[in-house]
Amino acid sequence: MLKIAEKVVERARVHGAQQAAASAYQVREVSVQWRDGAVEKLTEATTRGVGVELYVDGRYASVSTSDLRADALDTFLADAVAMTRALAPDPFRALPDPALYAGQAAVDLELADPRYADLTAVERRELAEQLEAAARDTPDAARILSVTTSVSDSQSHSWRVHSDGFAGEKSGTSYWLGAEVSVQDPDGRRPEDACYAGARWRGDVPEPQGIGAEAARRTLSRLGSQKPASGQLTLVVDARAAGRVVSSLLGGLSAAGWQQKRSFLEGKLGAQIGNDLLDISDDPLVVRGLGSRRFDGEGIASRPLPLFADGVMKNGFIDTYYGKKLEMPPTTGRLSNLRWRLGSRTRAELLADVGDGILVTGFLGGNANGTTGDFSWGIQGFAIRGGRVAEPIGEANISGNHLTLWPTLLAVGDDPYRYSALRTPTLVFGGVHVAGR
Repeated sequence: MLKIAEKVVERARVHGAQQAAASAYQVREVSVQWRDGAVEKLTEATTRGVGVELYVDGRYASVSTSDLRADALDTFLADAVAMTRALAPDPFRALPDPALYAGQAAVDLELADPRYADLTAVERRELAEQLEAAARDTPDAARILSVTTSVSDSQSHSWRVHSDGFAGEKSGTSYWLGAEVSVQDPDGRRPEDACYAGARWRGDVPEPQGIGAEAARRTLSRLGSQKPASGQLTLVVDARAAGRVVSSLLGGLSAAGWQQKRSFLEGKLGAQIGNDLLDISDDPLVVRGLGSRRFDGEGIASRPLPLFADGVMKNGFIDTYYGKKLEMPPTTGRLSNLRWRLGSRTRAELLADVGDGILVTGFLGGNANGTTGDFSWGIQGFAIRGGRVAEPIGEANISGNHLTLWPTLLAVGDDPYRYSALRTPTLVFGGVHVAGR
């Protein structure tokens, strides 16, 4: 596939492109979905293809094909270059400065499990069965209406080549296990919840028994859920759920949003966005990290990037194109992994400090406005009384604005969530508007 990427760039230049970049890839994906004692769905697919970026007479196009025969590729490229010439000029389009390719970290990120091929179809089915068995192994099993489990894995290889000398290769694997459980509430409602876990290496994924049992525990704990009283309340957002809040904040760091005046963080580099507990960096060099990489989608060498330090906004996600439009140096176009300045207290200790409030364990619907920073999300979780988890709550809504939320950050936990590139810890906010009864 590397040879194909190299040939594509060469032929694009022959057909008239001044610059070209090609990304060739091969991906294998396998999944088993199991529902109430039987296989519900099996899928296995291997895909190959090549994506090409063309820079022709000041014009730009991005095209792709899965037909990798030499004659078909040559015809495809000739047609694509001709099509590009018909587009409007865009003076900001060009490959990155080659100096940005230099300095790739000399570290083995361990993104590909060498024993990926050892996983068999029989083992995948057994894992799916074990997930369900664990979910149903509870004294309250009679309340369970249905259990759906999933086992999925993937293996990917990609090669990127630029006409100005860049060449890079990436390989990776992933494994995911999950269980979803629905139960019968005495009043007729049917609460649902789930537990999922995944990693680059199979040995880093928890045992199915723990995942299935946690899915059942989470769902059964929803029985008897009631609306909380409305008010300005202290909110403890569980590490697993906090990604919803954080991803909405990070959406404001897009250079495209800045350039198009569609971001609530536009023009705020160097400004105080939160208090000094808001301290986050983008870290692409986490060993076995779900978002790790030695170079980004443009070939720019990866390195840690401070996003917020002591609450001050330090950088955004700036690719080459929007960097030129904004007259700002490129950083990287998208998130890899987050690294937080963690606190020293566990979730239980944070709850004890809060006294009374709400523990949010999940978000249900809602929306966030990337231009203004306003948000409104449905929540579910538990009341906190006397520093302890109390009755389940639901059918409630929180609302506010990111620019007023992050200054109210009261605490950051010591428990980053392992199964997301965001790696969010438990977060505690003060005086959040909750609409319930």
